[in-house]
Amino acid sequence: MTIRVMLVDDQELLRTGFRMVLQSQGDIRIAAEAGDGFQALEVLEGGAEVDVILMDVRMPRMDGVEATSRICLDPGGHPRPNAPRVLILTTFDLDEYAFAALKAGASGFLLKDVPPPELVAAIRSVHGGDAVVAPTTTRRMIDRFADVLPGPHSPADAPALARLTEREREVFLLVAQGLSNGEIAARLTLSEATVKTHVGRILAKLGLRDRVQAVVLAYETGLVRAGGPV
Repeated sequence: MTIRVMLVDDQELLRTGFRMVLQSQGDIRIAAEAGDGFQALEVLEGGAEVDVILMDVRMPRMDGVEATSRICLDPGGHPRPNAPRVLILTTFDLDEYAFAALKAGASGFLLKDVPPPELVAAIRSVHGGDAVVAPTTTRRMIDRFADVLPGPHSPADAPALARLTEREREVFLLVAQGLSNGEIAARLTLSEATVKTHVGRILAKLGLRDRVQAVVLAYETGLVRAGGPV
């Protein structure tokens, strides 16, 4: 299956570099390009068929955070089930704008100087439904920006969490602490396949696209704070 990629960046030279790397892959095709978030929305609304978007953050007219939100979320703030997956491009690790974009529905972030093999692997991963931010990086990033999250709420303020079984809640809390499926399996004495099944059910019940959004939700509802669970 060919992965259709859209490049969104106001630096034409950077788009050219990414294009050269990706066009050399037999399973990836550059389906569209845009110089800012506003143009990206125009291209998508014009009927461009895209699977994965490489999205810069700081751009004129409309930045990558706003564009990501409009692409990934419906007017009610819920994930659009058939929206393209968005990978955020940042200049510096732990960019606060990248964090905001993850909250807006992005599936992960990459540094602009990402090695070509990692860029290709990331695109394939998000196309397959995974997030590309490693669990440890997710934990470090959210701990770094915990002060920009909304004030802590009672878990009761998130009725969706009540849908989780006791075991799913355990897994959810460990995901939110940045543990990988293998680490969760070891902690709970489960098989990794069982943990993967639990994670899939948790995401479905909570209406989340990936584990990155699960981490954000856990922090926003007060179930987890910087440094560990409540």
